Amino acid sequence: MEYNVEKCEVMHFGRRNGGIDYFLNGEMLRKSEAQMDLGVLVQDSLKVNVQVQSAVRKANAMLAFMSRGLEYKTRDVLLRLYKALIRPHLEYYEQFWAPYLRKDVLALERVQRRFTRMIPGMKSLSYEERLRTLGLYSLEFRRMRGDL
Repeated sequence: MEYNVEKCEVMHFGRRNGGIDYFLNGEMLRKSEAQMDLGVLVQDSLKVNVQVQSAVRKANAMLAFMSRGLEYKTRDVLLRLYKALIRPHLEYYEQFWAPYLRKDVLALERVQRRFTRMIPGMKSLSYEERLRTLGLYSLEFRRMRGDL
């Protein structure tokens, strides 16, 4: 089986890695700082901030779509759409890229906060009360429970 050299890349992990050049069929392979695999962006520094930003951007786009595109916004309809369309973006493969920096955790949680404020009659309640009323858990708690 022959490999297409133009499609092959090398990613060096770690600060102390020398970044050696690799060759295939006499041609040097390109070096890559980030690679998308199964929808997860892996960086050579193993930081997850780009993956978090991507997930938040997709989820916020879906929230905006729901906000503008729906005329009949009841609690049940919005909750079903959130669970089907938005939460999967925030939780996709999170055991692998588990956000550990506080800013990343808060960025993901901010999307759910925004969603709970969209529901009619919930704006005046605190975030914890909105979650309790809707029967939802915080994304941080769901991540912790999934790790057990």
